[in-house]
Amino acid sequence: MELDLIVRKFIGTDHYDIHPITNGLINSTYLLENYDNDKKYILQKINNLIFKNPSTIIINHLLINCLLQSHHYELAIIDPISASTQEFLVHDENEQPWRMQNYIEDSTTFLKVPSKEIAYEAAKAFSHFLDIVNTGDSIEIADTLPDFINFEKRISDYKKALRDADPVLMEKATGEIELTNQLLTLPDKWIELVKNKKLPERIIHADAKISNILFDENAEALAVIDMDTVMISTILYDFGTMIQSYTNTANEDDGNATDNFNPEIYKAVKEGFLFHLKEKLTPEESENLDYAAQVAIYIQEIRFLTDYLNGSTYYSTKYPDHNLDRTRNQLQLLEGLREYLKNI
Repeated sequence: MELDLIVRKFIGTDHYDIHPITNGLINSTYLLENYDNDKKYILQKINNLIFKNPSTIIINHLLINCLLQSHHYELAIIDPISASTQEFLVHDENEQPWRMQNYIEDSTTFLKVPSKEIAYEAAKAFSHFLDIVNTGDSIEIADTLPDFINFEKRISDYKKALRDADPVLMEKATGEIELTNQLLTLPDKWIELVKNKKLPERIIHADAKISNILFDENAEALAVIDMDTVMISTILYDFGTMIQSYTNTANEDDGNATDNFNPEIYKAVKEGFLFHLKEKLTPEESENLDYAAQVAIYIQEIRFLTDYLNGSTYYSTKYPDHNLDRTRNQLQLLEGLREYLKNI
């Protein structure tokens, strides 16, 4: 079995148990237990169709870990583990890259936020992480996903998908396309702020969803995980991603969700985000938090819709209209947020 060869290169034994972790949308992830030393690890096959240069992920991760270790970082640090070859990536017979990381015992994650208290705790953890990695130390972060936060390109990709889509998919998504087109100018201000360099460039996590925080049994944050998307951009993207991830009271693939925006969680996230960062943010950043939340949800909705119109080639899907259901869910979430912001 090929997996045996991969595992043996990392831990040097065939005495192990392995179980898939199925909540990821991009990489294939497994929980691995080494029976020889009773230790557990995270084993992951990196999707190199998405991450074209996987070695940059490892380099960024090691640089970020060194930065965290050199300051007063209060949370646990997840370390990459080298294989018998002394390298951090092992390639299988199909040239797919695999990596292993240490596992934190008695930890848990949430796919959606169960309470405003946990939302606050998670946002505060990301706030601490972002504060520490933006201390002023100079490190060279490589771009693992070029144009990931290029919203002009996201809009351009969506328009191309509209031109090239299968008519059957277009017909099914008629209502969602109409709503999306009505808001097509929403990211314009963001694009102009970036072009005019009104928003500082910082190290950001770029995937600050709730499932990238590990919690202990008391629902206190243990660690920020998944450094794959760490990059240089505006910190507003991380805040927006938190709102997109945390405030949704429904599952992200629930296309029938209504009233799925939670204003109490919104307030908790903002409070947690500002806990360590309030004095670090510029006036432009502080003034655009609410706006950034709207744009982040809208862009995620456009990404789901674009992928749907392209035949669902980017995100992992479980049924033909999975990405369309995700699109509907995000449109409902955005509507709820915008209604809330009108009334505060």
